[in-house]
Amino acid sequence: MRFRPCIDIHNGKVKQIVGGSLLDEGNQAKENFVATQDAAFYARLYKESNIKGGHIILLNKAGTPYYEEDVAQAKGALDEYPGGLQIGGGITAANAKEFLDMGASHVIVTSYVFRDGMVDYERLDALYNAVGKEHLVLDLSCRKKDGVYYIVTDRWQNFTKEIICEETIHKLQQYADEFLIHAVDVEGKANGVEKELVSMLSQYATIPITYAGGVGSYEDIEVIRTLGKDKLDVTIGSALDLFGGNLNYDKVISMMD
Repeated sequence: MRFRPCIDIHNGKVKQIVGGSLLDEGNQAKENFVATQDAAFYARLYKESNIKGGHIILLNKAGTPYYEEDVAQAKGALDEYPGGLQIGGGITAANAKEFLDMGASHVIVTSYVFRDGMVDYERLDALYNAVGKEHLVLDLSCRKKDGVYYIVTDRWQNFTKEIICEETIHKLQQYADEFLIHAVDVEGKANGVEKELVSMLSQYATIPITYAGGVGSYEDIEVIRTLGKDKLDVTIGSALDLFGGNLNYDKVISMMD
């Protein structure tokens, strides 16, 4: 298990938010933490710790002024740690290579590859051709409804018709180098992980999968290690002391493989 750090950017600031609270209207979100430092500060820290594969997420809607502020923050982080971070938020086949040229190791994509709630394989093929499998991460963040985990898009506001299951994972892993999967209903709450989802993902993992959502204790990390059969990587946001939480950054790193 590897620790995958995060830099979430909203309204031009590094933040930790409650996952299901993000709204486009008024650029609102329930905030757990707003950093006084910029994104470059966190990128520098991750670089000094020699931690690769963290992700920058641009949380504002593409085409808005705040999105451009998010991108400016992200550029500072990528300048600080070229090749060490992935980036997602507003990525399309048309602009994906620009973010790689900016210094990202991978682009992270969800909403662009869905249309009418289904995977749009024409768009997925376009992304694949634009950047290659080795630079593409598919974000399959999900929410539970009627006992099933549905992939959600548009900054986690909309349910798709696609579910997290072996068939979905098998089809999409042909296009991607990794998956990033937030358990949105517990994201930012630091009160326990989605054990069912963690266990399920461990059965399907044949490419790297980073799990995010609900980690609030060192015991939660061990739950992911055990139920995930040591196949999943982990992201910790609000619970980390870097973002106002109680988990010590250095201790978390020491718990990794």
